[in-house]
Amino acid sequence: MYTPAITGSGIFTPEQVITNAELVKAFNAYADLYNLEHAAEIEAGELPAKEHSSEEFIVKASGIEQRYVMDKTGILDPKVMHPLLRQRSDDEPGLMAEMALDAAQKALKQAGKTAADVDAVICAASNLERAYPAVAIEIQQLLDINGFAFDMNVACSSATFGIQAAADMIRSGSIRSALVVCPEICSAHLEWRDRDCHFIFGDVATAVLIERAEDASGPYFEIKSTRCATEFSNNIRNNNGFLRRSRPDGVADRRDMQFMQNGRKVFKEVLPMVAEHIAGHMAHEGVEATDLKRLWLHQANKSMNDFIGRKVLGREPEAGEQPNILQDYANTSSAGSIIAFSKYSDDLVDGDTGLICSFGAGYSVGSVLVQRRG
Repeated sequence: MYTPAITGSGIFTPEQVITNAELVKAFNAYADLYNLEHAAEIEAGELPAKEHSSEEFIVKASGIEQRYVMDKTGILDPKVMHPLLRQRSDDEPGLMAEMALDAAQKALKQAGKTAADVDAVICAASNLERAYPAVAIEIQQLLDINGFAFDMNVACSSATFGIQAAADMIRSGSIRSALVVCPEICSAHLEWRDRDCHFIFGDVATAVLIERAEDASGPYFEIKSTRCATEFSNNIRNNNGFLRRSRPDGVADRRDMQFMQNGRKVFKEVLPMVAEHIAGHMAHEGVEATDLKRLWLHQANKSMNDFIGRKVLGREPEAGEQPNILQDYANTSSAGSIIAFSKYSDDLVDGDTGLICSFGAGYSVGSVLVQRRG
């Protein structure tokens, strides 16, 4: 049995930013157009009027202040309200692969390794831009990596599930190393016309290189243990898919073909599940709350992270113990906990223990206990 370790991480951040002020202005303009167009139905009580959004509402509901996106022009156009992405030919690199390539190259550089040192690529993301061929295999080709690659989707928990898969293969000796990449174009599946969720998501790509600890070129994070769990729920759902055209009204502009959630139920049901999951994982590994130096949590909502931090540590987290990045990046699905890990892990010293945790649709929750070495 070999010891798996995270030896490098990288983040691709889009150039374009949408502030809450910009987003609110666009949404309110859309709401006014909608209300004008449907004035008769609204007056007759057949349709509810669209309410305005506000910066105060967004920050209070989520803690989000801005988000990075691949295209803001379409999102901020009240007559479009979704990103406008260039149609690429099949001979060009796909957009997700291109984003992942940047993050992967940064992870390799940090680890002091090259593509020749990688045996596998796992593309773990909530939304893949096509059914096949696998985006992971395209990334593998762009990096000129030998070996194999595959896609996987466990929604917002995809990164931690991907890390577990890679770590297990390394432990068994079937591979020496793997890149787990999470390219997330969340702006494309978000319903920007829905006041309750129009502010939630942003775009990003992350990558982590996982190797045998003995092959590490510098300081690394030993993967001490991983744990994953799932429980089916319809409270976070997207009904888009390849069977859409085969069903009555399948190609219509239906609300359920984009991100949907019952936020109150998610908050009520997911938080206890995550807190119990982490507590069970730590207890099984003999890790006390006082042993944890850092919690890198899924970046969906500040209130959720603060609640989990208090539950896990048994007190209010001190500054830096449970870093949030969603104020800048918003919810980036599977990538959120990895962004937090990548940005807030360099200060840990040899022997420090931390926990990466992601949770989301499924329901799904994944946790990774790591320890700094070197």
